Amino acid sequence: MSGLFSALARASANLLNPRMLWLWSWPMLVSAIFWWLIGMFFWTPLSGWVLTVIPADTLQNWLESSRLQAIADSVENIINIIIFVTLAITTSLVITALITMPALVNFVAKRYYPDLARMQGGTVRGSLRNVISAIIIFFSLWIITIPLWFTGIGLLAPLLAAAYLNQRLFFYDALSEHANSAELDKLSYTDRLARWSLGFLTGLLQFVPFLNFFAPTLTALAFTHFELGRLAKLRHTAA
Repeated sequence: MSGLFSALARASANLLNPRMLWLWSWPMLVSAIFWWLIGMFFWTPLSGWVLTVIPADTLQNWLESSRLQAIADSVENIINIIIFVTLAITTSLVITALITMPALVNFVAKRYYPDLARMQGGTVRGSLRNVISAIIIFFSLWIITIPLWFTGIGLLAPLLAAAYLNQRLFFYDALSEHANSAELDKLSYTDRLARWSLGFLTGLLQFVPFLNFFAPTLTALAFTHFELGRLAKLRHTAA
C-alpha cells in the first residue's frame, strides 16, 4: 500500500508543473462545454426521467421534516448538478485516457523511470477496447444504482462505480508503452486491492468541489506512478 500513497503524493506534486495546467484544463473545458450544449436541448426530458427513477419526493419530504427547507426546495437542481458534474468529469477522464495519457506517461517516465525499457506490449486497439468496455460497465452500474443514491449504503454506489472506472481506465494505458504482454497479464492479476483503493481515493476527489477539476489528470498521474513503479519492481525482482 505504500506505493499507493507515494503515487498520490508524486501526482499531486506533478500538478504544480506548468505543463500540467494545459493537460488538465482542456479536457475538462471541452467536456463541460459539450455537456452544457447537450443540456440546452435535452436537460428537461432527462431531468424528468431522472426524477422518475430517483425517489426525489421521499428525499424532499425527509428534508422538509428535518427543517432543511432551503435544500428541499432545490432537490431537482441538486440532482441536475450532480448529473452534469458526473458526466463532465467522466468525459474528461475518457479524453485523458485516450488523448493526453501518452504525454502524462512520458512526463512521469522521463523524470522518475528513465531506465525503464519500453516493451510496447499494449496496442491502440487494446486501449480502445478497454475504454469502451469500462465506460459501458461504469454507466450500467451508475444507472442501476441511481435509485439507491439516497438510501443508506446506496451513497457508496457512485464512489464504487468511480473506483471501478478509474482503475479500469488507467491501468492498461499506464503500462501499455513500457510493459510487454506477459508483464501486462501478470500485473493485471496482482495488487488488485491497492489498485481498487487508488481508484476509490481518486474517485472521492471527483465529488469534492474545486478539486474535481483536477481529478482526471491527478488520477491519470497517480495510476501512471503506481503502475510504472510496480513494473519497475517486477523487473528488478525478476533480475
